[in-house]
Amino acid sequence: MAKVAIVGCGAMGSVYAGLMASAGHEVHGITLWPDHVAAIRAKGLHVTGKSGDRTVALASVSTTTDGIGHCDLVIISTKAFDVLAAATAALPLVGPRTVIQTIQNGVGSPERAAQVLPVDQMVVGVVGGYGASVPEPGHAHHNGLEVTWFGKYGNVANDLFEGAADIWRGSGFDVKIHDDVKSMVWQKLIMNVAYSGTSCVTGLTIGQIIDNPHAWSVARACSEEAVAVSKAMGVVLGFDDPIAHVKNLGGKIPNAKPSMLLDSQAGRYGEIDAINGAISRLGAELNVPTPVNDVVVALVRAKESLL
Repeated sequence: MAKVAIVGCGAMGSVYAGLMASAGHEVHGITLWPDHVAAIRAKGLHVTGKSGDRTVALASVSTTTDGIGHCDLVIISTKAFDVLAAATAALPLVGPRTVIQTIQNGVGSPERAAQVLPVDQMVVGVVGGYGASVPEPGHAHHNGLEVTWFGKYGNVANDLFEGAADIWRGSGFDVKIHDDVKSMVWQKLIMNVAYSGTSCVTGLTIGQIIDNPHAWSVARACSEEAVAVSKAMGVVLGFDDPIAHVKNLGGKIPNAKPSMLLDSQAGRYGEIDAINGAISRLGAELNVPTPVNDVVVALVRAKESLL
């Protein structure tokens, strides 16, 4: 049994927490949603979807990391814009043999976490094809369980790295190890840019975007621009047809609403700057045109200006 802390126990974090607790690990959930905390404390964490239907008790759930102590694995699964604050809050959880894993959409999160956390204990996670949401406090639902990837950020000891991966494997996740972390992150990012901003602007699910020729033309162009930026950066994606990969993976979770759409519907700010906005920013730096991403970013920011 391992001691695990999920810093950012929202939709995705609750899926991780539920499956790991179900596998017998000591799981501590930290989330800034007090209603989610209250519901889990009262009735347990209910996880439904691709992995089945289960209700589990967590070792603790709170809005802070107080009193938890050192853990074997600390998973930082907050939004990209909250990573630095989460990493700082996670410091009391980190001992000399703790593995710290950042899992965010977009680019730049490990670099922010590394400002305060020990680099040689950090790994990067990429997940995709989950389509996770919180239908009500205390309940996380996920439409799929497709991609769970691991890579070293710093010079993490091999035994610690493999031990952290085994926590995920033993909890029902199909883990794949990547040596090229940059490629791993961009393989996910080209999918994020297709569906995230497009869904936020249109209100469509992933399947509806794929089936709607107007929406798909936007999603496809966003992804094609991301592929062009990745090539200019020297990133090796490893796909013969990156757009076919994006469409195939999205087609596995047609009913899913990307987190950016869920945030918009809940009246929260989303991760546009870390996803589509990152393509616009990097494209400008590399002289790679990104006109469709630029428009999507502007439209999402216009919506968020009303919050």
